[in-house]
Amino acid sequence: MAKIQMKTPLVEMDGDEMTRIIWQGIKDKLLTPFIDLKCEYYALGLPNRDATDDQVTVDAANAIKKYGVGVKCATITPNAQRVEEYKLKEMWKSPNGTIRAILDGTVFRAPVIVKGITPSVSTWKKPITIARHAYGDIYKNSELYVDGAAKAELLVTYADGRQDKKLIHDFRSAGVVMGMHNTDASISSFARSCFNYALSVKQDLWFSTKDTISKIYDHRFKDLFAEIYENEFKDQFEAAGIEFFYTLIDDAVARVIRSEGGFIWACKNYDGDVMSDMVATAFGSLAMMTSVLVSPDGLYEYEAAHGTVTRHYYKHLKGEATSTNSVATIFAWSGALRKRAELDGLEDLAAFADRLEKATVQTIEEGVMTGDLMNLSTLPEKHKVGTMEFLDEVAKRLS
Repeated sequence: MAKIQMKTPLVEMDGDEMTRIIWQGIKDKLLTPFIDLKCEYYALGLPNRDATDDQVTVDAANAIKKYGVGVKCATITPNAQRVEEYKLKEMWKSPNGTIRAILDGTVFRAPVIVKGITPSVSTWKKPITIARHAYGDIYKNSELYVDGAAKAELLVTYADGRQDKKLIHDFRSAGVVMGMHNTDASISSFARSCFNYALSVKQDLWFSTKDTISKIYDHRFKDLFAEIYENEFKDQFEAAGIEFFYTLIDDAVARVIRSEGGFIWACKNYDGDVMSDMVATAFGSLAMMTSVLVSPDGLYEYEAAHGTVTRHYYKHLKGEATSTNSVATIFAWSGALRKRAELDGLEDLAAFADRLEKATVQTIEEGVMTGDLMNLSTLPEKHKVGTMEFLDEVAKRLS
């Protein structure tokens, strides 16, 4: 049987630890037997990022600008422990943050719904999509440790020499200080991406910040969203029968818990990071969450929205059995392949992406699942399989 052909390469970004093992398993068992896979490969594993002074991450992001679609494995964002473990030159920044900053997009994350996995929140009947701003805030911060009495000030110097200055804190003893930023251009891109995505899926759009406390920083987000909605999207939303509304982040959390789902919740960068994990876990598992970064100029990066599953990786290195959920990584590949097919007009490739997702869901709904889902599933008959056994089971149904 002839393999499905591709026209344009995907930008493939390999990752770290257990997810790197799964990544290769998916390619070997679920992709290359069926597709003449064309990829431009970038090794974003921590050792290579260190060896290239993280230039490989920048190169990968620029490749997405060239080809339009990328697919990324989970990667390590090192802390002090990882610096020692991997003998790193420095504590490299989040590769996800670097890519998001270069592409200036918005991350949309939604759970994969399967029979037998009931959301922890009893009112939730439909998926909730988190739209996460992908630039700035603490992910592009500057911070200092203050080792004694000191005056910390916020200083902005304009091109014409004007200066604005504001006291942050008058330290009497040691502490910490942080500065962060965002731009009108990025916030506006975030807003337009959210409005366009809501129209494409015909779902209400909620947006939340804490403008009552952050009366300049967060209020700027609120004002730009309102301005862009009124001037560019209001008529389209009304014609589509969908709603846009703003509320405070704490009020949004309460509303979300009481809702039945079926909407898009737009959040600032850190809020989206936290809330997407909350939504994913409440729907079943972090490994059951799809994630796609969409830039304002139509670039797409699909990824697994969870970590590198370090604990399982250490077990794997010892030769012990693992049962690691690969659904999010499978759906990253299927999403990227479907978008590549859409852009290149390849109906057979798009149909394969649909079949791959259907086979994955079917496997779980027929009672074959990894350990993280065993205690969650209410199916009467179910059994646990290992990491690679699950991929084999998906491959059977895919064939």
